[in-house]
Amino acid sequence: MRGLATRADSAGATAGWGATQAAITATAVLAALGLFASACATGGTGTRDEGPAHSDSVAGAPPSAAPSTTPDRVNAVRLIKDDPKVSAEVKRDLKPCVADEYPVDVSYGNLTGGAADDVVVNVLTCGDAVGVGSYVYREQGGSYENVFKAEEPPVYAEIDRGDLVVTKQVYEKGDPVSSPSGENVITYRWASGRFTEEYRTHNDYGRVAGDEASPVPDS
Repeated sequence: MRGLATRADSAGATAGWGATQAAITATAVLAALGLFASACATGGTGTRDEGPAHSDSVAGAPPSAAPSTTPDRVNAVRLIKDDPKVSAEVKRDLKPCVADEYPVDVSYGNLTGGAADDVVVNVLTCGDAVGVGSYVYREQGGSYENVFKAEEPPVYAEIDRGDLVVTKQVYEKGDPVSSPSGENVITYRWASGRFTEEYRTHNDYGRVAGDEASPVPDS
């Protein structure tokens, strides 16, 4: 009977040792898998390294030099005062409104295809900002040449996608200065060394509050 018990004990011990070995092996495998997954997640030593670039590589990259789009500023008041093509009336009325603030609007853009941006200057009145003169200056050999003028107030010139757009307000008999009846919008394009009219549109202004209401048609 002792022999049978000894063999049984030996078999149980062998089975227990096998189970222990299996548990140790499984634990080791799980630990290795955990380390592998951790390496992949952090991007340190895994087989895949995805995600945004590291901060040190971005910091080491040279900054890109964005081209400057700001043109050289001009003294618009001096341009108008020194321009023989500007009428004496516009020059005489061009005075500061407050302190040294002159009523001029200045825009820069490529209208004539030159090496430098063209300059559009609108001269306004101080009280109600009515445009009394619009001018375009083109850079030529270090100075600016007047290549367009419109001095029939109210007038205002703008740059629109490489074209010169001039708006002239239209008054009918009895219209107050503050309430024109409509406007003519004229588009000019540079060709053969000068601005030529491309097309024009006319807009009628609707009546504003306080004006006589338009009659409502019978239904």
